[in-house]
Order: sequence, then structure tokens, then C-alpha cells
Amino acid sequence: MDQREIQNQAIGVRVSMVSILVNVLLTAFKLFAGVVAHSGAMLSDAVHSASDIVSTVVVIIGLRLSSKQSDDEHPYGHERIECVAAIGLSGLLLLTGLSIGIGGVRTILGGLSGTFVVPGKLALAAALISIGTKEWLYQYTKRAAKKTGSSSLMADAWHHRSDAISSIGALIGIGFSIAGYPIMDSIACILISLLIVKVSFDIAREAINQMLDSSCPREIENALAGLAGSESGVMRVDSLKTRRFGSRYYVDIEISVDGSQTVKEGHDIASRVHHRIEREFPGVKHCMVHVNPYAERRPIQKDKL
Repeated sequence: MDQREIQNQAIGVRVSMVSILVNVLLTAFKLFAGVVAHSGAMLSDAVHSASDIVSTVVVIIGLRLSSKQSDDEHPYGHERIECVAAIGLSGLLLLTGLSIGIGGVRTILGGLSGTFVVPGKLALAAALISIGTKEWLYQYTKRAAKKTGSSSLMADAWHHRSDAISSIGALIGIGFSIAGYPIMDSIACILISLLIVKVSFDIAREAINQMLDSSCPREIENALAGLAGSESGVMRVDSLKTRRFGSRYYVDIEISVDGSQTVKEGHDIASRVHHRIEREFPGVKHCMVHVNPYAERRPIQKDKL
């Protein structure tokens, strides 16, 4: 494991431990407020926060496993374990959303044949505290995810954001219930569940894209090509292909050099391109450079250059 990977893992674990601590306290407070204030929306929101604790534990496991050194069975490393962790998080979110939605429907059906319970103002205060806390956790985790390039951390960040939005739904539902529309507390549960289900599918789609060797963003490809083309001795960039491997990228590049140069001279140019790309683009896990003798022809179009 190189120094960068060690630092990224340390950042991820630190952020995850903060997330767990905050979510334990927030879940306990929401459960207390939901029970005392008789709010189904707040109890549903507490369940969502509890699922955040489980998801963050999954993130920690994913970060530790993905940082393992390559071995004979996994010569390219274990970064894709983070994608598996992100898919696991999406599954937890999906189950959480469905259970909250089913609970809201049951409450509405029960209330139609009986009496809806109006929640107390403590639930309203809990929703406000939850919105502020979860939005802070979202921003905190998102910054770490961007710094480390971790897909599982980014998935956990969006889990926090979905919890903040669900708390907004709970706030609206509880507020309307107190104002004289008690059915809105249960309707808020259903709206929260739909939001959580959508986020779960978004996270799963992103993780699957990373596992299917999708290319990196076009602006990064252009920057890679520009850097390679600026290296002394490179006469043209013929081809550039990238593929995602977990939170990192593999780069395959073909360059043209003066055909009259020796094999060693061509190799030295390729080595400089290789090292510059891996040094100046920390997200690149490995760069493979192939050397062609220069000939008057147009660059290969299929590689989008």
C-alpha cells in the first residue's frame, strides 16, 4: 500500500467514526422524540438514521478490504470491493425505504378506521435538529469522498443527505399534523420512503458503472492527452483509453515519436509520460504507454481524441 492509499484509508476511517458517533446520538434522540411526541414520521426518520450506522460500518469494512495489497488471485488489487460495499449500502437503503413506506400506509389505513394521533412539538424540534446535523454530516463526508476518490464514502454522504431531506419531510408532516391535519404525519412517512428508494437506486447505478469499466470524465481524458502531448519527444497522441477500477483509473495511451530514434530513446520518452501521468493525476492507478513511429496520418477517432 502506497502512502497516498494509507492516508486515504485513515481519512475514510476517521470520517466514518465521526459519522457513527453522531448517528448513534441522533438516532437515540429521534426515537425518544418519536415515542414521547407520538410521531410516526419521527420514528421512521429514526429508523433511517439507524440504517446510517449500519451503512457506515459497511463503509469502514469496504475501505479496509479495498486497500489490501494485490496478490496472485487479484493482481490488479481490491479497489472494486468499494463498489460492492456501495451496492450493499444501496440495498440497505432500499429495505429501509420500503419498510418506512409500508409503515406509513398501515398507519393511514388504521387511522381511517379510527383516530389519528396528533404528534407533539418535541417531534418538530427533533426534525429541525436532525436537518442541521445530517446536512453537516453530508458536507463533511462529501469533502472526504472527493479528496480520497472513495465511492463508498460518497454513497455514505448521500445517505446522510437523504436523511436530511427525509427530516424535512418529517418536519412538514409533523407541522401540518399539529396544525390540524394529523394524516400528514403518515403521508410524510410515505414520501420519505419514496425518497430513500430513489437514492438507493442512484447509488447502485453509480457503483455498477464503476464495475463495468466505464471511462473517466471527458475533461480528465483531455487533460491526460494534453499532458502526454506536451512531453518532450512526443510528436502526437494517437490513442487514449481510460477505465474506472473502483475509485481509481487505468490509462492506456499510444504516442508517436520520431521513428529514427533508438528503442531506448523511445522507451525513455514513454517512461517520462508514464511517470508524469501517475504523479500529476493521483486518481490514476496505473498508466500503460505504447510507442509508435511517427507517420503522417490523422489521430484515431474512435478514442475520442
